[in-house]
Amino acid sequence: MTIAIRAIYEEGKFRPLEPLNLEEHAVVTIAVETTAEDNERREWLEQSRKSLIAIWDNEADDIYNALLAK
Repeated sequence: MTIAIRAIYEEGKFRPLEPLNLEEHAVVTIAVETTAEDNERREWLEQSRKSLIAIWDNEADDIYNALLAK
């Protein structure tokens, strides 16, 4: 059976963007094709991360400090 799916590569693993009808521990072959959207998404995530850090980088914010401790 051959299907094409969209996935995100995170922390060294591929995470499908939709459920797959596969048994647990099924062995599959993956062919990787990157798209321009990946670069746009990466840039968007980086800009979002910078914005979040600018807002949350505040020593008085107990929630932020608690998250850093984890």
